[in-house]
Amino acid sequence: MGKTKLYKVTFLSQGKSIELYARHVASSALWGFTEVGDLVFDPPGEGLVVDPTEERLRDEFKDTTMLHVPIQAIVRIEEVAKRGPLAIRDAASGDKIMPFPVAPPKAR
Repeated sequence: MGKTKLYKVTFLSQGKSIELYARHVASSALWGFTEVGDLVFDPPGEGLVVDPTEERLRDEFKDTTMLHVPIQAIVRIEEVAKRGPLAIRDAASGDKIMPFPVAPPKAR
């Protein structure tokens, strides 16, 4: 039995940079999107310290079975050995994050 892969996915959404952990990342059947599924959160009530960022993201994505993120919004996808803290950052806060450029449609 193989080891289950874990991915750290960083993407832009509504002026924020969001970092989530997921077990599934692949090209979506929807053209121009990447699918991110099996989101990984700490079980509620585990540990002594409550992370407000994790609580916020867990609430926002509680009913989500699969995210379809536009490829232009993806900043980075990393395969990692273990899960770290989740993050929501202001994308305009000095971090030099640029969405993937998209070529304009060709004139016919």
